[in-house]
Amino acid sequence: MKWFLILWAGPVALLGAWYVLSLHDMSFGFFMLTRQTHDLVFEIYGNILGIAPDKLPALVARAIAIDSLIVMGIVALRKRRQIIAWFRARYGAPVSDLAKDASLSSAP
Repeated sequence: MKWFLILWAGPVALLGAWYVLSLHDMSFGFFMLTRQTHDLVFEIYGNILGIAPDKLPALVARAIAIDSLIVMGIVALRKRRQIIAWFRARYGAPVSDLAKDASLSSAP
């Protein structure tokens, strides 16, 4: 599970860091972080996909958001017992469980 999250978060973090640094032209001497490269990359992808380059960042952000929801759903499914135990410890047992325990303890 740890590697699954690392292999998901690594590329997302690299893409996000590149996007922010190149958008603000914080190149630190690297050509890949210049605004010129930023515009060129989106122009190339826009031409390949047949979409206006200024619409691509929103599409990428939406794709990352949907992928993140899917990944968090998988994590929640894998960790559901721990989540349920935490929820019960934090908020107490549900009323239906308390009613079952009370009926069992009052039996003759």
